[in-house]
Amino acid sequence: MAGGGGGAAAERVAAAVEAAAAASGGWEFRNAYRRQLLALSRRIRLLGPFAEELREARGGAAEGEEEERERALAPLADALEMALDLLRLGRDGSRIFLVLERDNIMKKFQGVIAQLEQALCDIPYDKLDISDEVREQVELVHAQLRRAKERADMPDDEFYNDVLSLYNKSYDPSAELDILQRLSEKLHLVTITDLTQESLALHEMVASGGGQDPGEHIEKMSMLLKKIKDYVQTQNPEMGPPIGTKLMDSNGEPRPVNIPDEFRCPISLELMKDPVIVATGQTYERVCIEKWLASGHHTCPNTQQRMTNTTLTPNYVLRSLIAQWCEANGIEPPKRSLQPNKPTLACSSSERANIDALLCQLCSPDPEEQRSAAAELRLLAKRNANNRICIAEAGAIPLLLSLLSSSDLRTQEHAVTALLNLSIHEDNKASIISSGAVPSIVHVLKNGSMEARENAAATLFSLSVIDEYKVTIGGTGAIPALVVLLSEGSQRGKKDAAAALFNLCIYQGNKGRAIRAGLVPLIMGLVTNPTGALMDEAMAILSILSSHPEGKAAIGAAEPVPVLVEMIGSGSPRNRENAAAVMLHLCFGEQQLVHLARAQECGIMVPLRELALNGTERGKRKAVHLLERMSRFLVQQQEEKEAQLLASAQAIPQIPEQVQETDIPEQLDSPSPQYPTVA
Repeated sequence: MAGGGGGAAAERVAAAVEAAAAASGGWEFRNAYRRQLLALSRRIRLLGPFAEELREARGGAAEGEEEERERALAPLADALEMALDLLRLGRDGSRIFLVLERDNIMKKFQGVIAQLEQALCDIPYDKLDISDEVREQVELVHAQLRRAKERADMPDDEFYNDVLSLYNKSYDPSAELDILQRLSEKLHLVTITDLTQESLALHEMVASGGGQDPGEHIEKMSMLLKKIKDYVQTQNPEMGPPIGTKLMDSNGEPRPVNIPDEFRCPISLELMKDPVIVATGQTYERVCIEKWLASGHHTCPNTQQRMTNTTLTPNYVLRSLIAQWCEANGIEPPKRSLQPNKPTLACSSSERANIDALLCQLCSPDPEEQRSAAAELRLLAKRNANNRICIAEAGAIPLLLSLLSSSDLRTQEHAVTALLNLSIHEDNKASIISSGAVPSIVHVLKNGSMEARENAAATLFSLSVIDEYKVTIGGTGAIPALVVLLSEGSQRGKKDAAAALFNLCIYQGNKGRAIRAGLVPLIMGLVTNPTGALMDEAMAILSILSSHPEGKAAIGAAEPVPVLVEMIGSGSPRNRENAAAVMLHLCFGEQQLVHLARAQECGIMVPLRELALNGTERGKRKAVHLLERMSRFLVQQQEEKEAQLLASAQAIPQIPEQVQETDIPEQLDSPSPQYPTVA
């Protein structure tokens, strides 16, 4: 064939099709979307011959034609990579989470199908020199995708409603066993291994985001999983109690055991062998929390609070209680490993060889090879903790940093996103900072494509969770660039910028930088935005900035009291407490009387009393302090009024004493004229 397929894009298309073929043959989709996932992987697999012809035909075209084909195939490569991400989500994601997120997951399916269909529609076959037979097969896939785009293939409604009813505790108690039986079968949660894997996947997905308050989300889903697990063990006594326990009846047969919730690890839901306490005060099985931390997480799985350190303290009291409970119930106490098993994080030799080859391509003088290698490293680093560790250990970070100044915006985008994915692992954060990465990341934040700027902001957010790095990042000009992105970026870019700014402004020295960069008027605009977009982020930032003298002055100049009073009365729980915190700061200082008087005019007392009764713990404290401050102000106002009235009364001339009747003479000497006479 004389023609040639696009270089890097053709390779990306071929790689994605090969991965989809593996998904179709070896991946298990044991969830509510099995039919949709298999259909998607099958359609991509049908593009195999097309990908092969593209790969075989690479090269041989003029430079201008090669660039044109690259542009033509890039949308298809992007769409296929999106499809692969969705397939991986279906393979690795929590089954319960995926059902509860039905609407979002179906939007992802529709988005992927629409993007694939559009990409295939725009393929210039005449310029790719594809055989007629392969073209017909691609057109067949295109027709299938067009039909799929026109109709939504929704999962089982009964399935969704069953999960939702248990999640919200809105089911008929008499129907609970039937619901649990259906869910156990449809979710393929029938063995201890299934249930343990689901628990780990559930925590992983909730920690990665999901729209709702993660603390409440994971607690409810963990309880739902526990119900299913208890049901499965009750219905299948031969499964026995959790691993490491043995409970026999009088005939020597295994019998089910009801383990107290406080003895179960919140991650695995198993009886704990070696309970340890983390920085937030929560207790976990050592092996499970070590695996969680090794995956790059820095939050507590149960509470989603940031852990100030990763120290694991043995919970000797709980371990003793578990041993006593086991003895009382005739169970063999779980044996603790002398050396706790840590998850194996080393790459295989073939994986390491692949990473080394990609790093060689990063050093290539060929821009296409650099771009392709950066894109592949980006995907590998996104996939799992093992890859993040191996890629960093192989020396990728300095090489990726050198590409942040690339004139090729796509290469730059891949490089900064790869660094973002690497930074998820705690140890890699230190390597990135020590490599002097921040100025280069800020360069991308200022000058890159919109997606690159978004991911640069997200990288700064990821790095800024370490307190000492807040100082480093704040001193490199990152804050003004983040303020600009918050002002003019895409919705995702604004969200990433807001998250990074919030983290950075926790450090007092960065607050002044943010205020001088014009952050306060921008935040006040978001707070008063009728759409409510980024309201939570804006209120959190406003609360932090109000503790700074310059911030308080800037906020006070923006006439904030009416919107703060309204927020205290009708905002979300977190926004109400932040509004009260801002108001409390304003009510101390030079302009306090102005703000207190304005708050009184806006009727702040009623919502404050309600917040003091029904708010969050922090909200209640702020409301009580504000009520005390308002009460003192009102007493002061009353005293001033009374003092003014008294002063006014003293200024009025004395009224003569009342004339007695006996003092009036019977006859006046001369009548008093009614009007004065004119001389």
